[in-house]
Amino acid sequence: MDPTIAETMLSIIIVTWNAKGYTLECLQSLFAPPLAISAEIIVVDNASSDGTPEAIRRQFPEVRLMENEKNLGFARANNIGLAASRGQYVCLVNSDVVIPPGCLESMLLHLQANPDIGVLGPKMLGPDGGVGFSVMRLPTVWNTLCCALGLHGIFPRSALLGGFMMSGYPYDAVDDVEVLTGWFWMIPRAALEKVGGLDEQFFMYGEDIDWCCRFLKAGWRVVFYPGSEALHYGAASSANAPTRFYIEMRRANLQYFRKHAGRLRTFGYRLTTWVHELARVLGYSVVYCFNQSRRPEAAFKVGQSLSCIRWLAGDNSQITPTQAEQRI
Repeated sequence: MDPTIAETMLSIIIVTWNAKGYTLECLQSLFAPPLAISAEIIVVDNASSDGTPEAIRRQFPEVRLMENEKNLGFARANNIGLAASRGQYVCLVNSDVVIPPGCLESMLLHLQANPDIGVLGPKMLGPDGGVGFSVMRLPTVWNTLCCALGLHGIFPRSALLGGFMMSGYPYDAVDDVEVLTGWFWMIPRAALEKVGGLDEQFFMYGEDIDWCCRFLKAGWRVVFYPGSEALHYGAASSANAPTRFYIEMRRANLQYFRKHAGRLRTFGYRLTTWVHELARVLGYSVVYCFNQSRRPEAAFKVGQSLSCIRWLAGDNSQITPTQAEQRI
């Protein structure tokens, strides 16, 4: 890896927390075969207790490892990596991503040919070989309500009723979009210096929506690029505490509305979240009563939504880490 700023084309930043197996596989994909561009790899570890830092030092001594004393969250940890980076372009990659040969090089060429792009994201492939969800609309009260009422499932390709999740998006062409989810981004340093790093008030989730919104407001394009693709396992860290992370996602969206949408639309978002969680409790209660094979799943979903409702009602203990979740 080239140590000089002038010759370092790309800085690859990976944040990890208790995801040793995924992180090692991600790093292996970057070293075998070696990248065809000058790059540095920075791993920021959020106080993992599963031996992740030790394994990285042992197997990948070339990697620049930065160890936090506690879990600082996704946004802050990435900002630590960004501050230490030296590349002309930066790439933020989740620890549970496997990057095939040529992926980064192709993305870099596309950015160099289109200097008005601020954020570029590749096509996501799931473990089953299917195309994963990586493009969204900026959330509004209306498109959030469409998701709460399930209209996005009935009209997935509708711009009016398809919700912010864009479940019918084809993922088959280069396209200017509003949001690229935060699993894998490549960004020119020139754009980063104008927009700034991730907003650290977002502990986990929501920082991707906020960042893309800020790039768009600053006049940069946010572009989906299917010419590169990578494998994303998904939920490497959130699987450790799914109910807490379910609530964290809604809390992050509420933070986004407070920051960008004003009081009235923030109230509208809270109201649509109430509608969504109450409908979810009702729907999965029916499933529990009439579909015995799905009872465990239904009971879990009802419990998640009830916890979210208690949080909406002001019970902040629903987002306080339990003893088993202290490092999330």
